[in-house]
Amino acid sequence: MAISRIIRASVAALALVASTVTAFASDFLVSAEWAQKNLADPKVRFFEVSVDNGAYERGHIPGAVKLSWHTDLVDTQSRDIISREAFEKKLREAGVGDDTTIILYGDNNNWFAAWGAWVFETYGLGQRVKLLDGGRKLWETQGLPLDTNAADYADTVIKLPERDASVRARLIDVLSVVEGKNQAKLIDIRSPDEYEGKIFAPEGVKELSVRAGHIPGAINVPWGKIVREDGTFKPVDEIKALYAEKGIDGSLPIITYCRIGERSSHSWFALKKLLNYDVRNYDGSWTEYGNAVGVPVVNVAGTVWTGK
Repeated sequence: MAISRIIRASVAALALVASTVTAFASDFLVSAEWAQKNLADPKVRFFEVSVDNGAYERGHIPGAVKLSWHTDLVDTQSRDIISREAFEKKLREAGVGDDTTIILYGDNNNWFAAWGAWVFETYGLGQRVKLLDGGRKLWETQGLPLDTNAADYADTVIKLPERDASVRARLIDVLSVVEGKNQAKLIDIRSPDEYEGKIFAPEGVKELSVRAGHIPGAINVPWGKIVREDGTFKPVDEIKALYAEKGIDGSLPIITYCRIGERSSHSWFALKKLLNYDVRNYDGSWTEYGNAVGVPVVNVAGTVWTGK
């Protein structure tokens, strides 16, 4: 009888764990089930940040606000992050207050949603921002509700601090690592073909650099290694072990980069938020480094200059 009670208790405990896994809300990730249960919570605000500019209009998570990554989150004149004043205006119009929990999601495996999370981080909101694990892809796959009505909220008066430069790497920071002036791990999260210089950009994506290859000393850990087939992040222990195999254990600062900074934001999110490592995102990425004059590159494929 005692053994039977133990078995029943163990089964109940396992069921509770399974339930928690499917309806979790961790420090920086939420499940689709959690999102469904919190759609009407006035203290929770959903934002869609997709690369497909028409995705939101075709149907979005009910109540979600659209943030266009290439107009709403950047300074379109200087290829920079959106200004504090402009970002405050966006958030006020979206009804974000000082106690609002912010949930970001998007298409393309949450690349641009993660980039959005990085922008929020630069303005001191990182502790209140979470990603919808699996993003739009998982939401649609599960047949969850979509709405075509644009969200409309009462304005707030949120005030943002100045940018936090500690989460952003610049070209000069990367060069200081390349030249041995500072120690850090450079992580190139692009595909092996991009890393080796066989191609300049993913298939179907506009080529923006005159040189191919990677930054000297950079370690290639493609972003896709840290996610499951459905787009959700792998368990933290698996992600940690994957990076450890590449010599990345958090003992040194980390700089992530890709082509334009969005895929590297996805890896930045995992390293910063899930593993709690000291990591900066180099949003200039290969489009800046690969076009810079007088900086060294490594090109295994020999296509150093415009593919010739």
